[in-house]
Amino acid sequence: MLKLAVNLSMIFTEVPLLERFALARQHGFDHVEIQFPYELSIAQIQEQLNHYQLSLCLINVPAGDLMQGGHGLAGIPGKEIEFHQAMQQAIEYATALKVPSVNILAGKQPLYCDLLPCLKTLADNLKMACSMLSDFGIQPVFEMINGTDMPRFLVQNVAQAQEMLEAVNHPALKMQYDCYHMAMMGEDVLGALKENIEQIGHIQFADNPGRHEPGTGSINYAEIFQWLENSPYQGYVAAEYRPSNQSSASFAWKDRLF
Repeated sequence: MLKLAVNLSMIFTEVPLLERFALARQHGFDHVEIQFPYELSIAQIQEQLNHYQLSLCLINVPAGDLMQGGHGLAGIPGKEIEFHQAMQQAIEYATALKVPSVNILAGKQPLYCDLLPCLKTLADNLKMACSMLSDFGIQPVFEMINGTDMPRFLVQNVAQAQEMLEAVNHPALKMQYDCYHMAMMGEDVLGALKENIEQIGHIQFADNPGRHEPGTGSINYAEIFQWLENSPYQGYVAAEYRPSNQSSASFAWKDRLF
């Protein structure tokens, strides 16, 4: 059976992050993910996880100014020290909260910097991240993000992710595969899953267009989840969408598909 999770950074945003754990349990989820949990202390998160009997399955490494429109950290020459510090903070949270996977966001190519130095910096930082995370038995993943929502993102499609896996050449590193981002890039979402499932460590989903809940767009999630159910994939599948209305009214897909 697929391990279903809900993203607390994009869903249940009607209430503060600290109150979203209760809503996840109320709607029948056993697992949650948080993009950037660092606004809460480890103790605050642990209390919520314990109280509602939830597991935290994924967090992101702090990404600097990326979410505010900046370039980020991991693939930016000159920000290696900041990235190392971000890794240390992510490891502190992941080890204390028993998080099995940590996602590393590549960042965006600055206009002042050529692409190849950025990709080399990203590969070097991913190698370091793999070494650091592997010491604690934590799965490192990195994500492809479409170039419409985030122009100049350094890894936008499966082919670029495959090239980065080859450049890093570390057995622990996997892709984080977001079905919405790949649909936005024109990928065959299910076909790419089938071809790369052994190299995928975490899966997220939202419909396209709109990045709302399944059933609001054109992605055939019934077919995708049915295939995943019978595939060798052992990771989590996480709902990471922007609810088209109230979060609590966006879960019709859950009964239909799971």
